[in-house]
Amino acid sequence: MTYRHLSQRALADLADIPAQSRWVRSGALRIHVLDYGGSGTPVVILADITSPAVTMNFIARELTDLVHPFVVDIRGRGLSDSGPSYSLSDYADDTDAVIAGLGLDRPVLLGHSMGARIAAATAARRPDTVRGTILVDPPMSGPGRGRYPTPLSDFREQLEQAQRGTTADEVAQSWPRWPRREQELRARWLPSCDRNSIIRTHDGFEAEDFFDTWPVVPAPTALIYGGDSPVVTPAGAKEAATTHPAAQLIEVPGAGHMVFWDEPTAALAALRAILRQQVRQ
Repeated sequence: MTYRHLSQRALADLADIPAQSRWVRSGALRIHVLDYGGSGTPVVILADITSPAVTMNFIARELTDLVHPFVVDIRGRGLSDSGPSYSLSDYADDTDAVIAGLGLDRPVLLGHSMGARIAAATAARRPDTVRGTILVDPPMSGPGRGRYPTPLSDFREQLEQAQRGTTADEVAQSWPRWPRREQELRARWLPSCDRNSIIRTHDGFEAEDFFDTWPVVPAPTALIYGGDSPVVTPAGAKEAATTHPAAQLIEVPGAGHMVFWDEPTAALAALRAILRQQVRQ
């Protein structure tokens, strides 16, 4: 078992989140979901390798006039249980469990980074259960494609730093462009991440090829990427457009891999425009 921790101060953050905690079972695991309410089309939001659900609040809360957002604490993060394994198939199983367990009728899947890979895998194997997908800067590394640009040692160092007791100022050294509130949440919630979940997911970024799944992701699908991202490079964006001609590709100029954190206004505007299209499907 790996060490996970949430301080009282971190748990108190939930009092400021305009969402209700919901729980579903995925096999033996308990998966936590933040339900933002609303009567619109359900949108299941899947975060990146080290982002618990609460860190996506600044996105979800801006969508409730348009859709009904649900943000998932992916296994091994936040309030969800740790798992015995962390393959892309495991994550897709959990997403299926969220859709079924909450009775969601053909939701849109919105994923960032790791979450984008999960959204693609879920939609590709169960196209009848989803209305559309929005993939934000998915890792395009894989066998024969080179390594993921952020080494595992960086993730380990950040997690160890958080477990010792990091601060927003320290987080800002790695993520200087982020809004202050997001730096604070990162500092308080990163210790909730299971070390093994990070290691195994990072391994998957290099063992599982995104382009094995991407061409069969059902339409409508959109890929949002940062104009300065080292994860979705110009060559990667070109390959994505070529291998899935039905997909919509949108660049957010000036954004790196953390698209919503780097350029929140432009990224949110792009997201809302795509959602308006997909909820009509």
